[in-house]
Amino acid sequence: MLETSNNLSRRGALRLLGIAAGAVVALKVAPATAGSMIINSRSSALPDGAETLASLTQRLSAAPRRRDFKRVPFMVDEPEFWDHEAASEILGYRGRPSQAWENSDIAAAWPGLMRESLNGQVFAHHNPDFLSVSATHGSAHLALFNQKMWDKYGLAGKTGGVTTSNTFIIEKRGVAPTDDHEDIAGFYGAMNNNIISLQRRGAVFVACHDSIHAIARGLQAKASQDADVIAADLTNNLIPGAVLVPSVVAFLAQLQRAGFTYAKGA
Repeated sequence: MLETSNNLSRRGALRLLGIAAGAVVALKVAPATAGSMIINSRSSALPDGAETLASLTQRLSAAPRRRDFKRVPFMVDEPEFWDHEAASEILGYRGRPSQAWENSDIAAAWPGLMRESLNGQVFAHHNPDFLSVSATHGSAHLALFNQKMWDKYGLAGKTGGVTTSNTFIIEKRGVAPTDDHEDIAGFYGAMNNNIISLQRRGAVFVACHDSIHAIARGLQAKASQDADVIAADLTNNLIPGAVLVPSVVAFLAQLQRAGFTYAKGA
């Protein structure tokens, strides 16, 4: 009985050792494989990221933007339909810190909040390479179309009376980055809340294909055109510097994965 019990104990111990050895091998292989997949996926999708805000601005300026669409579908799933090179530059940015603003309401205070965040990071926390990104959708997306589109499609009527023209892309007259940052009426002050000044400071405005198509669908009856055609027209007339992505709410997850902190601009 004792010998039989000892044999069973030895067999059990060997079986446990075999299981443990297999687990060790799995641990050695699986994480390395997973890590390689992450690294390979990241390296294939993203360029070597810019390390300074000035460098990123140059790269984004050089990145191609397709603005010759004749029509665009409801849902895009091929890179040719968005600014994938520029989007990759944003995700690959290695300067820190970086912040992603979800801006969806044209009547909200997001231009001023972005300006205040920039001021605090640059002048108080001394982070000159701080990157501020506007993940723009909803009614706030109307601010990313040029005045030509506002006139053509009557976009002021979609703002709920907020404005009669696209004042979001008009910089206050006479201001300049050389202004004293303590000057309330100057370039950095509360009287100069607009997209153009924010872009001049390195902020990036991300446009949303889904929002564009939704706006187009809301206009198609009045414009007597197919929504895909209107969406193409709107896309072709995004403001200079805008970076088009398939879905801003999806891109927000990519931004956070890349290390951007989330802020709600309303």
